Amino acid sequence: MRRILVVAHKTLGGQHLLDEVARRIKGGGSQVHVLVPVNHPMGAFTEASVHSAAETVLAEGERRIREIDRAGKTDVTGEVGDANPVYATQVLKNRGEVFDEILVSTLPRGASRWLLGDVPRKIGRVYPGVPVVHLVGEAEPVTA
Repeated sequence: MRRILVVAHKTLGGQHLLDEVARRIKGGGSQVHVLVPVNHPMGAFTEASVHSAAETVLAEGERRIREIDRAGKTDVTGEVGDANPVYATQVLKNRGEVFDEILVSTLPRGASRWLLGDVPRKIGRVYPGVPVVHLVGEAEPVTA
């Protein structure tokens, strides 16, 4: 079974990402694991509130991925991770998770904190030898 890791938060609802996932799961026999790092907004917040918000993004993202798999042959799982997407990915690796490909979706340069931190390249270091595809999208709300 081909395993694909999707790392996204603000762009998880974007058509750019859903189209890429659809191309990869065509024909079935795939598992997609969605990793949504929590987002610490500016100003006051609680860990519980940011975790809850990330859980909402995750649930809707998983639903949309299941929706594009009309045959229902793709296993879709997911979890909320640490605010640092590289560390969140390292947690998966430490747990023994293996992937055939990683899709990292970010906001465009200038708006993306992940690009400032060179996240796609650093995730590639966490999983050496695994292709990391960097996708750029606009902020897409994942709630209906």
